Amino acid sequence: MEPLNQKSIERVVSQRALQMGSSFPCQICVVGFLCGVCLTTLFLAALTSFGTFQFGPISFSSMSMTNSSSLDKNINRVTHSDCHFKLKETERLLDVKRNREQDYDEKVSMLYSAWSAVLNKSTIGGSNLPNAPHLENCKMKTELYGNLDKRTGNGSFPPWTSWKGFLQKLTVAAFNEKMKKLRHQAESEGTYPPWIAGSDEENYPLTRKVQHDIWIHQHPVNCSSPDVKFLVTDWERLPGFGIGAQIAGMCGLLGIAIKEGRVLVTNYYNRADHGSCKGSSRSSWSCYFFPETSLECQQRAFELMKSEEALSKGIVTTKENYTTKHIWAGPTPRKWGLPWNFLQPTTDINGTLLASHRKMDRRWWRAQAVRYLMRFPTEYTCNLMNEARQAAFGKLAAKMVLESLAWDWPKESGGKTRSDIDEYVWSNHEPWVPRPLLSMHVRMGDKACEMKVVGFEEYMQLADRTRSHFPYLNSIWLSTEMQEVIEKTREYPHWNFYYTKVRRQVRMNMSMAEYEASLGRETSTNYPLVNFLMAADSDFFVGALGSSWSFLIDGMRNTGGKVMSGYLSVNKDRFW
Repeated sequence: MEPLNQKSIERVVSQRALQMGSSFPCQICVVGFLCGVCLTTLFLAALTSFGTFQFGPISFSSMSMTNSSSLDKNINRVTHSDCHFKLKETERLLDVKRNREQDYDEKVSMLYSAWSAVLNKSTIGGSNLPNAPHLENCKMKTELYGNLDKRTGNGSFPPWTSWKGFLQKLTVAAFNEKMKKLRHQAESEGTYPPWIAGSDEENYPLTRKVQHDIWIHQHPVNCSSPDVKFLVTDWERLPGFGIGAQIAGMCGLLGIAIKEGRVLVTNYYNRADHGSCKGSSRSSWSCYFFPETSLECQQRAFELMKSEEALSKGIVTTKENYTTKHIWAGPTPRKWGLPWNFLQPTTDINGTLLASHRKMDRRWWRAQAVRYLMRFPTEYTCNLMNEARQAAFGKLAAKMVLESLAWDWPKESGGKTRSDIDEYVWSNHEPWVPRPLLSMHVRMGDKACEMKVVGFEEYMQLADRTRSHFPYLNSIWLSTEMQEVIEKTREYPHWNFYYTKVRRQVRMNMSMAEYEASLGRETSTNYPLVNFLMAADSDFFVGALGSSWSFLIDGMRNTGGKVMSGYLSVNKDRFW
């Protein structure tokens, strides 16, 4: 048995050696070893021409000059040829490696371009196109949201108690039978609204109940009932009002409507007054987000606006019926008690958690109002987000996808088929972004007249503080109007920065209104909303409490399951 075992061992060792020898690192080592042998042989051959050299018991005798020269020539010829061959082989292997890397880079660019070509189309992908994890099927998502945001033909409650996401399209007879009983229960017991992520503990107090109640208030069963009253208003359109100020003002008007038992109906929205907002969504909030009420209630309210009797009797009111102070600083609705007294202290200023302040009620209510107004993005907004993620993360996603494929794209199709779990379960997942992701809104420029403006360095100090606790954090979504801030990102090579590609301010004394006018209405509206939604979805946030934009982002996060992510602020100027 021993000889057999010995042969088996030798065979295994030989096979292992053969495998090791075929690897690229081993080939490099072999080439280096052979070159060393060549040089040593040449060196020893040269020494023999000077006589006899004795090393211990071994002696090397000198040969005749003729024989020595002949031997040297033969050695040189053999060793030079062998080393030259090995060096050529190494160069060939390096060329193969470089070509493979070049082919891989070309594939990444090809896949990125293919995804870019199908943006804003109903299907992201094709029979030969790998799935794009960072892109959404906006048409399907919008249809899904539409089913969740309207009553059925007989006035029944939306199917909030059904299976999540696209599973609602899966027909199961037994499940549909149960739905008849569950829909009434959904309205009476405060079912979890589908636009709220996270548990009660991960959101502001009573978020689920409040969102449920606002939706019911804004979607009465019969909009033509004489008991239904309305508040019809345009969005603020003065040049000095940024998007944040416009949203904050509408939050106040929604609060008034709820306190007075009126359905809020918004009319002209100047930021949607551009060519990309088509049809009825032109000049309307519904270009970007689902409308604040149903189409039936909108039509009824606009009819009443033409009636002097309805206006005189207060069946319908407008923004002009209320003072500016009432809109901006009026009392918060008390329908749900005083839930702001139970806000968790998760806002950090100078290393200390902010437990309370005199505007806790406003902070809580604006968070609820902005969450409701922005509960569902439209197909247009969904496409804007696809474009932003493609520009920022597309090549990174392409590399990730190509590394994961079990087939050689584009040569092979991969036999791509859509199973039930693809169609109904996985399709409901949020689009991929590099996580964890920290969002940072750096507000400078003319904001200095309203609050203390700090440099980019102080924002980055807070980012580094976050990273010291979460060392795997290395990506930042940066929102800023200043080109100076973008240029300073080069000083932080240990961070990966992502941001929208838009022309920014180059001088500090330019007003925001002047800057937005230079961009045009469409661009000056689209890119801030993209930044807003990216910030709301990010894992961490650094901003300034003195900025109404940061204030609203914080509220959106705290009604979107992000309370325990915290909020790091660079200042403590005011609390709106």
